[in-house]
Amino acid sequence: QVQLVESGGGLVQTGGSLRLPCTISGRTGSTYAVGWVRQPPGKEREFVAAINTVLRSTGRTDYADSVKGRFTISRDNAKSTVYLQMNSLKPEDTAVYSCAYRPLTIGKRSDEYTYWGQGTQVTVSS
Repeated sequence: QVQLVESGGGLVQTGGSLRLPCTISGRTGSTYAVGWVRQPPGKEREFVAAINTVLRSTGRTDYADSVKGRFTISRDNAKSTVYLQMNSLKPEDTAVYSCAYRPLTIGKRSDEYTYWGQGTQVTVSS
């Protein structure tokens, strides 16, 4: 079992920034990926970003086109935490953001992830 806990959501104005931490615990194995997926109101889940957490190496990352250049995913292995830094936020970024785990490699589909956090609401006002 793997547990993930997100925090850091809230209300922010257009152009503002938020950082979402995701703390991972449990039987993760040494090589796994953590992704961020969001679900805007009334819409399907969509991939945002992911990072591969191979120990003792820099993590490979991937991003949705809609957030490239604005969002950055990073990790702190010592804290078992993955961060999503969101800058230049737009109203269309409003969604419930969830982090998720899958073994080995990055996935870009939400159904590729096996464990999920509870989600945190991000609201961007115009």
